[in-house]
Amino acid sequence: MTTSEPTPAVHATPAAPATPAAAGGADDGERLRRWRMVLGADSAQSTGCTLTGRDAAMDGALTALYEGGSRPGGRGGGGRSAGLGASAPSVARWLGDIRTYFPSSVVQVMQRDAIDRLGLSALLLEPEMLEAVEADVHLVGTLLSLNKAMPETTKETARAVVRKVVDELEKRLTTRTRATLTGALDRSAKVSRPRHHDIDWDRTIRANLKNYLTLPGEDGAGTVVPERLIGYGRAAQSVKKDVILCIDQSGSMAASVVYASVFGAVLASMRSLRTRLVVFDTAVVDLTDQLDDPVDVLFGTQLGGGTDINRALAYCQSQITRPADTVVVLISDLYEGGIRNEMLKRVAAMKSSGVQFVTLLALSDEGAPSYDRDHAAALSALGAPAFACTPDLFPEVMAAAIEKRPLPIPDKETHQ
Repeated sequence: MTTSEPTPAVHATPAAPATPAAAGGADDGERLRRWRMVLGADSAQSTGCTLTGRDAAMDGALTALYEGGSRPGGRGGGGRSAGLGASAPSVARWLGDIRTYFPSSVVQVMQRDAIDRLGLSALLLEPEMLEAVEADVHLVGTLLSLNKAMPETTKETARAVVRKVVDELEKRLTTRTRATLTGALDRSAKVSRPRHHDIDWDRTIRANLKNYLTLPGEDGAGTVVPERLIGYGRAAQSVKKDVILCIDQSGSMAASVVYASVFGAVLASMRSLRTRLVVFDTAVVDLTDQLDDPVDVLFGTQLGGGTDINRALAYCQSQITRPADTVVVLISDLYEGGIRNEMLKRVAAMKSSGVQFVTLLALSDEGAPSYDRDHAAALSALGAPAFACTPDLFPEVMAAAIEKRPLPIPDKETHQ
């Protein structure tokens, strides 16, 4: 199973020339150089282009990954016979090279391709390899999948890599999440005698339109007499809502686990929310007591294995004490290995008791996820639509759930 369709590797995207024979000026020479970089050494004769210097080095880095020769760390502008080899030093040198020649976004794609295409996961267990990589969410997911096999000499370096990514995500996501949810919590605590600055004027005016009075001598002008004020109270220090994040830790959900762990830590830092974080495969683990540090949460997960959503939801259901004030967020591709009908019954029971139930097929930037469409359709029939969510949209989804208003589904046509 995968959470998204694989992206084909693309070395460059040059504007296509009419024909190589048309080369004559500087522009034509640049086109041919680009085509030579894209097509590789086999195109050297047809393009009449020989690479030198930095171009040759870039070509060698691409060759090592995408044409899989046998010699580690090879270079050269002519023969594309290089490869990454099977040793950490040669791979570390290659990682250093691509960070020199390509922008960070491209480096991350090439690293991912190297791990997938050349089976380099085992080399990530060596400290010198980890020190050379460009850290990102996908790399963290790979490290977590290797966690149980990781030697002690590597764990400290691995935690440093994960810590760097988590810190960057927290800086990016925390402020907006806290601001959005604080506003939602304020609005969800409506009061009948609000203070002046807490009055919801739009709802107050609509509720008092029957009290419209025409003013004498004002050519039909009038006013609304607000007999009943409607507003929302400011969130107090007490807990207003309970949130349960129920995260599928099967191998296909790696990026979602990373983002969900960071969001879990952010939510747990808000006094008006009581947050619980549960991860599952065929077993269920409650990691709530580690929410103060998302790195601990991540290393408490065990990516891979089967999936038993029903068992996970049974545990979450047992933790609900205030249904009307509880939001349950299931993050899963819905490939259920447990009892399907029982799973659906639990969702229906939670919703009927007043729980706001949200199903996210993915919480990541990876694009359209792979998921069980039958289960997604069944949840939709229960009034719990399942959809993929980007990290930037997640605060809005949570705000809507807290306020008990329709969820901001990004593209209803592609989700059940």
